[in-house]
Amino acid sequence: MPGEIEPQQVPEKARAGAFLLDVREPSEWAEGHIEGATLIPLGHLAARVAEIPTDREIVCICRSGARSGRAQAAIEASGRFGACYNMAGGMLRWVQRGLPIKKGQ
Repeated sequence: MPGEIEPQQVPEKARAGAFLLDVREPSEWAEGHIEGATLIPLGHLAARVAEIPTDREIVCICRSGARSGRAQAAIEASGRFGACYNMAGGMLRWVQRGLPIKKGQ
């Protein structure tokens, strides 16, 4: 699917300055998230869209890739942002690939 990237590509995007947008709920975030990501739950995205930079690539993240896919579609539909990607397989795939997570807030 266009606009989808694999978890192992995310650290490189982050090093290049991409904004990592985690759209899960706070309880899911506390269980483990990607260092440097920003939590904006999907249900709050419309109200907090101003917190998303318009001058950087965006990588949307959730548990399995479904909610982040909806976030990606909404961001792209707004026409206000540059490149936006959905992390395929979400945090489930991130953990399966053995990539590091940060626990807690």
